[in-house]
Formats: sequence, structure tokens, C-alpha cells
Amino acid sequence: MSNPLPDSGYGELREALRDLCSRFEPAYWQKVDRERGYPEAFVEALTQAGWLAALIPSAYGGAGLGLAEASVIMEEINRSGGNAGSCHGQMYNMGTVLRHGSEAQKRRYLPALARGELRMQSMAVTEPSTGSDTTQIKTVARKEGARYVVSGQKVWISRIQHSDLMILLARTTPLAEVKKKTEGMSVFIVDLREALGRGMTVRPIANMVNHETNEVFFDELEIPEDQLIGEEGLGFRYILDGLNAERTLIAAECIGDGYWFIDRARHYAASRQVFGRAIGQNQGVQFPISESYIELQAADLMRFRACALFDAGEASGAEANMAKYLAAKASWQAADMCLQVHGGFGFAAEYDIERKFRETRLYQVAPISTNLILSYVAEHLLGLPRSF
Repeated sequence: MSNPLPDSGYGELREALRDLCSRFEPAYWQKVDRERGYPEAFVEALTQAGWLAALIPSAYGGAGLGLAEASVIMEEINRSGGNAGSCHGQMYNMGTVLRHGSEAQKRRYLPALARGELRMQSMAVTEPSTGSDTTQIKTVARKEGARYVVSGQKVWISRIQHSDLMILLARTTPLAEVKKKTEGMSVFIVDLREALGRGMTVRPIANMVNHETNEVFFDELEIPEDQLIGEEGLGFRYILDGLNAERTLIAAECIGDGYWFIDRARHYAASRQVFGRAIGQNQGVQFPISESYIELQAADLMRFRACALFDAGEASGAEANMAKYLAAKASWQAADMCLQVHGGFGFAAEYDIERKFRETRLYQVAPISTNLILSYVAEHLLGLPRSF
């Protein structure tokens, strides 16, 4: 399908990703999904090719690419029928270290991440009792000499079983003692190889998607003080700083999903014969496919707008949020359309539609719900009173 968008400079990048992804046929992803497994071979291939180090500067052994290129990588994985959700954390979690870590931390971790010797797939922010109200987190880290001692609980923490390092947000100053509720939180690097079983325990959460996610418990977990990122108390700002990249990359994944659904639907509609004619000849089938394509093109434009601002070092929060909203909505619309076009065959696992249907539905909720994006736009762009 032609894609007349401002991405003409990414042709070679797309071709390289498509070549790699083509080695992992639908049967591979079906097996991983059926077994609720992890696509180790696929992630290893991406890692060895250097794609997951796209955003790490060349000075630290990475590719030194921009968010636009990184977004194309995520898009192409999903557009090929794969699931970038299995590895996208490796792409953006390191950004907290890159932008706010000490030079010693950068030298210690970034080259190893770029080489694939370490994985930083996890970020622990969300808690059972607070959800998206991050300022109310209850996990605490108290300073004791040359270490911090952490106690608390996190939930919906992904890819711990396939990660060596985790970014952790914890409160270091009680909420009652800070002037602003966004103050008093700090960010740490947790070495999971040392933490698991030594103050940190993990309980996997079974869910409707083959997405490894967990509940995490901290019971007097000790973290060396040199694992604190940046200044104590500024962690909330550091975390927010990385969310624009996360949301834009996930928007790109949704766009990849959307194009996958549209391609499947249009090919099936052109070839499926019922009542002596191709079902794609009927406007009742044509129009939903066309509408999905229009909505996806609009989301794609906003994705590249967010990337351009981010790569230029300009504020991109509004665009990142709107890109994620538009892309998640468009991909879900395309998923529903594709399933409807295929009828009963869409429910058959061998067609992959039901799997991708489940996978793309996640992004209406995570990593930020569509309702919170609407609240953000109402308050920050339209000047309406804060709703919460």
C-alpha cells in the first residue's frame, strides 16, 4: 500500500526492518502467543542488528538515531505482524539514564545496553492504590548511610523476567513534608539480578494479551546510593521527561497495527467471493476500510509531528499525547473493521487477526488511558478547569 507521508527518507530503514521481520513468519508469533511465551529469538535478532539501541548515542555504542527513526522501527515490527510490546521498553527506558544519569552511570550501563549484554525492559511506577495518580505513590525509599531501603508495592510492571535492570520511582520525602505533591520522589536503577529474592518478589499477572506483566513487592530492598538517578526528590520530573518518547513510540506501534489490519482487510475483501462477486465491491465493506485508512493517515501525521518536535529538543507533550490518542483509536477501529470484514474466519487463530485484535486493544488503556489524554488536552490546550 502506498503511504504518502513525510517519511520518504526512511525507505532503507523500512526495507531492513522488513527483511529481518520476514524471517519470523506468522507461525512463529502464533506459537509464542499460544504458549504465552516470549519471542526470545526475535528480540535477540533485533538486538544483534542494533535496532533496540537506536536512541543510544554513538558515543555510548548506540546508533544515535532520532525518535522518528525509532518510531519507524516500532511501526515496522507491528506492521509485519509482530508485537513490539515485547521489547519496546529497551528502546525508551534507558532515556532516564541518558538524560538525567551521571556520566559514571551512562558509561556503566549504556554501552552494555547497546551491545545487548544488559536489558533494561522494565519501569516500575504504577501502584495498585494510585493508578495514574502518580503523586500519591506509597512505595518509599529511606536513606540509611550509603544506601536506600525500599518498601512498597507496584503493579502492571512489564518484562521483569526478561530484564536485568529496572527503573524505579519511589517516594524519598513524605507527601506531607513537600510543598508540591510532585516533589519528594526519586528514581533509581534496580539491578534485578541482585534484587530478586533479596527484598524484591514478583508475581506474574495472567491477562488477555500475551504481555508479560507483574505485581512487585519490596520488603526492605537495599539499593546502593550510586544507583540514584539525578537529584533526590526530582524523580517525578525525570519520569515525565521520558513519557513523551514512550507515547510516541507506542503511537507508532499502533500505526503499524493499523496498516496491518487494513492490508489484511483489503486483500481479503478483494479476493473473497460471495453471491458471485468480491465482497470488496460492496460499499458496506469498502467504506469502513476507507474510513480506517483516513483515520490512520491522520494519526501518522501527528506521530511524525511529535517526533520532529522531540528530536528538535522542543516541547512535545501535547503532540505525543495526541499522537498516542489518535493512533490507538485508529488501530482499534481498524482491528474491529478487519475482524468484521473476515467474519467468522477472523476468529480463527491461523489468520492472526484475533491475536492482533487483542494486542492493539491494550493501547486504549496503557501506558496512559485515552480519558487522561482528553483531560490533558482540556486543561493544557483548551484552558478548561482541571478535572482531578
